[in-house]
Parts: sequence; structure tokens; C-alpha cells
Amino acid sequence: MKELRRQIESYAPCDAREAQDKAGLIYALEHLETPLTRENPIAHFTASAWIVNPARNRVLMVWHNIYRTWSWTGGHADGEADLLAVALREAREETGLSEIAPVTRDIYSLEILPVFSHVKRGNFVSSHLHLNVTYLLEADDAQPIRPKPDENSAVRWMALDEAAENKEEPFMAAVYRKLNEKLRMKE
Repeated sequence: MKELRRQIESYAPCDAREAQDKAGLIYALEHLETPLTRENPIAHFTASAWIVNPARNRVLMVWHNIYRTWSWTGGHADGEADLLAVALREAREETGLSEIAPVTRDIYSLEILPVFSHVKRGNFVSSHLHLNVTYLLEADDAQPIRPKPDENSAVRWMALDEAAENKEEPFMAAVYRKLNEKLRMKE
């Protein structure tokens, strides 16, 4: 966890919200028991991927079965402190991509995300927070893709702005717009 903390501490937030989220993630690492596992029912770490094509004009999204909306890929740390490895694993599992790589090993974005109560695989999950670390990944958009039926029912490349038009989850639309803005600033 020391390396994860070092990475988060060295991350330069892009705005005030990210600065607050960064402080919250550091607080969680210092004060929460088991923040890397779902054993902590209040808040735990997750990793997400903003998967772009080489031209950086499309992003790969999945249709999330629980939330019934287009979403980025990602998942729970489940005890793993190497969140880039988690983001890569989840991206491969959820999209079927065989060739995917980080644009950089550095953190791309930080978020504290609310997760509202829901039923997953027949079990009730209480509302909680995802302490999320996002990585920028790249994949050739000509590769075959496929859904992971127990988590998503579709996988699709879409224009950056289309991905940010998440009407079902306005909070996530703001996150996706931020990711796109950061991507455009890198060009």
C-alpha cells in the first residue's frame, strides 16, 4: 500500500473536486481498515480504465447490466494494491480485448464515487463509496470485442462526446467529460 499511497500523493489534481477526492483517498489509506477489500462496507478502492483508440477520438464503453447505462470498465481492488493491474485485468475481462496497454503507468484521474444500494448476483449490496483510481489505456479499435454477460451486455467504441452524454447517471457524465478534457489537453 505504500506504493499506492506514493502514487496518489504525487498525483496533480486537475481541479478542486479532484483535490478533495485525492485528500479523501489518502485519508482512507491512513484511517480505514481494509480499504483495498470489500470487507470495508462503507468505502473501498476500485480501479477504472478510460480506454481510447490510437487516434484518441474514440473510447470503449460497456453497457452495465446493473445500472443500465454505458460505462467505463473497472472493478474492485479485492486486496490488490497495484491498481493499474486491476484496471488492465478488468478491461480485458469486460471487453474481450487481447491487446491493451497503458498510455502511461501514471494515474490519469481520481474520483470518490457514490454507489447506491442494489442487488448483485442475488445479493443485496448497501450503498457505499468507491475510492477510484483511473488509468488511461489504449487499444486498437479494429480488435474484436465481446461483452462479459455476467457484468455487461454490450461493448462499443463511441465518440468521446457521445460517451460523456450519460443521461442515466449525470454524475458520471461529469466524470467522463473531465476525462475527455484531460485527453484533449494531452494532444
